[in-house]
Amino acid sequence: MHGTEKDAIDTSTFEQDLASLPIDSLDVAQPRLFQLGLAPRYFERLRREAPVHYCADGHYGAYWSVTRLADIEAVELDPATFSSDHANGGFTIASHQDQPQFLPSFLAMDPPRHTEQRKIVAPAFSPDRLGAMADQLRRWSADILDALPVNEPFDWVDRVSVELTARTLALLLGYPQERSRDLIRWSEAMVALVGTPAFPTLADKLRVMQECFTAFDAIWAERLQRPAGNDLISMLASQPETRDMAPTELHGTLLLLIVGGNDTTRNSITGSVVAFDRFPEQLERLRAQPGLIAGLTPELLRWQTPIAHMRRTATRDAKLGGRQIAKGDKVVLWYLAANRDDTMFEQADSFVLDRPNARRHLAFGAGIHRCVGARLAELQVRTLWEEILKRFPRIEVLQPPGRTFSTFIHGYTDLEVILPERRGG
Repeated sequence: MHGTEKDAIDTSTFEQDLASLPIDSLDVAQPRLFQLGLAPRYFERLRREAPVHYCADGHYGAYWSVTRLADIEAVELDPATFSSDHANGGFTIASHQDQPQFLPSFLAMDPPRHTEQRKIVAPAFSPDRLGAMADQLRRWSADILDALPVNEPFDWVDRVSVELTARTLALLLGYPQERSRDLIRWSEAMVALVGTPAFPTLADKLRVMQECFTAFDAIWAERLQRPAGNDLISMLASQPETRDMAPTELHGTLLLLIVGGNDTTRNSITGSVVAFDRFPEQLERLRAQPGLIAGLTPELLRWQTPIAHMRRTATRDAKLGGRQIAKGDKVVLWYLAANRDDTMFEQADSFVLDRPNARRHLAFGAGIHRCVGARLAELQVRTLWEEILKRFPRIEVLQPPGRTFSTFIHGYTDLEVILPERRGG
């Protein structure tokens, strides 16, 4: 539901805080701020006044915010000083090694273990493997778009973004296609904040996560006996570095693969419709010059930034941007802020298909932890839009999108649209 009285009150409060609070009192890591779409304005002030900013008493405790692209890259390229290891707290602002909802995975590892495990899953996203998946992705895109109603409102998130993402994720993991929506439900549980209506208690969240782990424990046992497939579970089961991993590590890796495969792509797909609705001249340019589609995915990922942040923990005292960071401090890398850094991107708030340096974006991170599935996400978005352009002259957005209540996932819960007409597919 959009535009409620509570939204108006909260928006007014956050805007007042942004204008009146001293910079040291600013806490950008508030889920409601992201749900209202106001976080980018807070980031703008942080980049301008305190690009490396300390919040002593935030919603998630004390933490540093890093909001400029160059500073974030410097942190990402120094994993010895800035750790993402589960034992040091993990990779989100909320994660903690002692909480059962947070589990070890190769993203929550430092070298050399991270390097070993990443090397095992990387072939699933090789150019040859993506080439083998391309025809299937195009068929699914066509099927999904051809089933959409004309002149009848519907939720783009559910009918398109989630549907294509679910099918692709099931293919990647070797999970039954007829139950692909399980993966979306489990992913949403994994990233949900406890205390929300869907998950009032931690026990509610853990119950749904356990459903996922139980299902994949059975698949894992089967793959250990017959690890001949080219899906990710088979790859993990076939390699000596991973086939004997502890259950918690297996579950953490599943969590990473499911969330990474779901949230990045589905929110980029929805974000593309939002972007073209806000910048319709760019869609007209794309229709007139189809070659501009080569710039769609990098600029979309920069503009949308589906993962708002990653977190690191300082393993030793360090200086960053002229500020002194202490050993043990929590350091939050705001990709959403870096991708609007106007010292790197001219007119950074605008969506420009032929932006010359769009690929400098940090939507997938940088360094050793850069998203291993980046090319697959780009392939899905590009393929879908190639099929959209064949079919629909317009996609009309009927009201502002519902946004995710999260500081980690920068995404959408719903987007009501209408398709006024359809061309032959």
